Amino acid sequence: MDEATFAVPLWAWAAVGTVIAVMLAVDMLLHRDHHVIELREALIWSGVWIIAGLAFGVLIWFWRGNEPAVAYYSGYLLEKALSVDNVFVFALLFDYFRVPAGYQHKVLFWGVIGALAFRLVFIFAGAELLDRLAWAGFVLGAFLIWTGWRLAVRGEPDVDPDHNVAVRLFRRLAPTEPRYHGDRFIVRLHGRRRATLLLVALVAIEATDMIFAIDSVAAILAITTNTFLVWTATAFAVLGLRSLYFCLAGLLRHFGYLRYGLAVLLAFAGLKLMLAETPVGKLPIWLTLAVVVLALSVSIGWSVIAARRGPRHSAGG
Repeated sequence: MDEATFAVPLWAWAAVGTVIAVMLAVDMLLHRDHHVIELREALIWSGVWIIAGLAFGVLIWFWRGNEPAVAYYSGYLLEKALSVDNVFVFALLFDYFRVPAGYQHKVLFWGVIGALAFRLVFIFAGAELLDRLAWAGFVLGAFLIWTGWRLAVRGEPDVDPDHNVAVRLFRRLAPTEPRYHGDRFIVRLHGRRRATLLLVALVAIEATDMIFAIDSVAAILAITTNTFLVWTATAFAVLGLRSLYFCLAGLLRHFGYLRYGLAVLLAFAGLKLMLAETPVGKLPIWLTLAVVVLALSVSIGWSVIAARRGPRHSAGG
């Protein structure tokens, strides 16, 4: 049995949902003028979201005890690490669409709303599969190991929107305007509604994030199948994605070896899922937390050292 399994009352779900909604509303209100996010503001907001995520883990600790809290923190750290990969891809997409800096926060805001919705669906579907079908653990585990291998060997996935099925389908189905009209997603021209380039960029962000969501949700479900812990860990990590983007978008080239750490985490999560369906059973949650911290520390430290030595020592260099 999952050590972190416990009954979650409806009021707990409602309370978390209310807190998330309020924080999103405050964030949207403070950025309604579409000002360019400077590093100082991004760092402050990143701190706010990180403190909120860590504080929630403390509440879990006092409410349900040690095992659920460690499971939450393990999932939170894992999702936070995987979200760094999202930041890199978002930076490429913003550069491709030439999204004005003042409108990037709005695209990321609605992108996060979509990301939370997709992940909530994937979490409940994945947990149900693992609960009902014993072989689902082997399938998801093999998928994560393959994903980790692909990330280590091939690097980042192709993010060219011209090859993105969702973007191409959207452009075929919806009349689109090949330029920006301020911060508007839809405009009326010559009596006909058209999607602006800003909305096309948002579709590209959402479509790409769905791919990341499958990987990240499957990885966290390897830690615990408690949907409340998985959802809250994922939500608090994803909520800070916008601020993380404005903090790291220009610094990611200095973390060339981070993808190897993420690859190790994905492969480890896959192995953990598969072992849970064997006589070995579930690995201890403390071991998962230790592997997450070690993999991130080594890959980030390796990246920093390589960056200081020069480009010839960087990943793939």
